[in-house]
Amino acid sequence: MVLAFLVGVLVGWFIWGRLRGELDSLRGDLDRTRSERDKLRADSDRLTGELNACGKTRSDLERQLREAQASSGAGGAKASSQPPAALMSTPAVGKSAPATAKPAAAKAAPAKAAPKPAAAKSATASAPAAKAPATKAPAAKAPAKAAPAAKKTASPAAKPASGKPDNLRRLIGIGPVNEKLLKAQGVTTYAQIAAWTAADIKRIEDVMNFDGRIARERWIEQAKLLAAGNEAEFAKQFPTAGTASNT
Repeated sequence: MVLAFLVGVLVGWFIWGRLRGELDSLRGDLDRTRSERDKLRADSDRLTGELNACGKTRSDLERQLREAQASSGAGGAKASSQPPAALMSTPAVGKSAPATAKPAAAKAAPAKAAPKPAAAKSATASAPAAKAPATKAPAAKAPAKAAPAAKKTASPAAKPASGKPDNLRRLIGIGPVNEKLLKAQGVTTYAQIAAWTAADIKRIEDVMNFDGRIARERWIEQAKLLAAGNEAEFAKQFPTAGTASNT
């Protein structure tokens, strides 16, 4: 009986030791899981803060874009309202010139109706009549010079692209947001993008908050092919254009 008791104690102690070791390992795993949970919570809070900061930055950029569009629209309206006034002034002066020329023509008619002996007088009368329009010609040229001046006043405003705007979203890297930003800068055709200089690229990238993306996505090369109407070469060099992975 004593021997059986001792064997039972040894077996129980052995089993208790193993169970205690497993319990300690489970406690360690639980502590490690809790620490990972706390770390994930901290990362989630940090990402939430960054997301809020990005949302605020986006709202500020949209507000600045609306202000820029409003200011550019007001400037374009002022520039477009000036040329008609200058152009309307030219016909008024043009009409005054024929009015002054009519008396000369009226004087020339009686001179021709005179008999043959007065042919010399008619010749002398017609000569002043011919000189009269020549003296009035400078008055008609003055308004013509005023028209270029009116055009020069309109040149400092933003120059919109002439003709029908192109579908800029055919270019790889231009989606709805980038297309809206480009149109706000007055860029609506492939030819404009194809003619960009290094200064233009820097200005557009500063506005759109890009960093080398225009050169990386080869906007200018795409625009040159589309502006030239070389659809086959464009499809060969940029096969993903016009697909779901375009942007």
